[in-house]
Amino acid sequence: MKKYFNYLFLFVLIVTSVNVFAANSEKVIQTTVHWNGQSIKPIHIDHPQVTILRISIPVGEKLAMHKHPILNVGYLTKGELTVRSGKGGVLVMHPGDPIVELVDEWHYGESTGSEDAEIVVTYVGNKDDDLSIIKK
Repeated sequence: MKKYFNYLFLFVLIVTSVNVFAANSEKVIQTTVHWNGQSIKPIHIDHPQVTILRISIPVGEKLAMHKHPILNVGYLTKGELTVRSGKGGVLVMHPGDPIVELVDEWHYGESTGSEDAEIVVTYVGNKDDDLSIIKK
């Protein structure tokens, strides 16, 4: 099952980041670390589930402080998104920028550009895992 998941995970990352059927392709990202430089920890999947969300964030809107219990990667399609971690890290994203999101670390995003931000995010975890947990 683990071998199957590894292949599925790689396929999802490739399909959501690069059109594998195009004659010309560009590697958007290949990394072993999250956006803040911390190593990606091993993940254990018994009942794989993949979720892809297109998230729109209006100009000036700040998302609630939250964390993700599962691995997720994204790709900003428009606008500008500033991501801030509870530990002080900051990432400013522009269209075309990828992100390997933080896992189990509080953070939030804010649409800081002149147009609404839109990001496509792929979550990989166990069936029925929470995608995000809002800080109370």
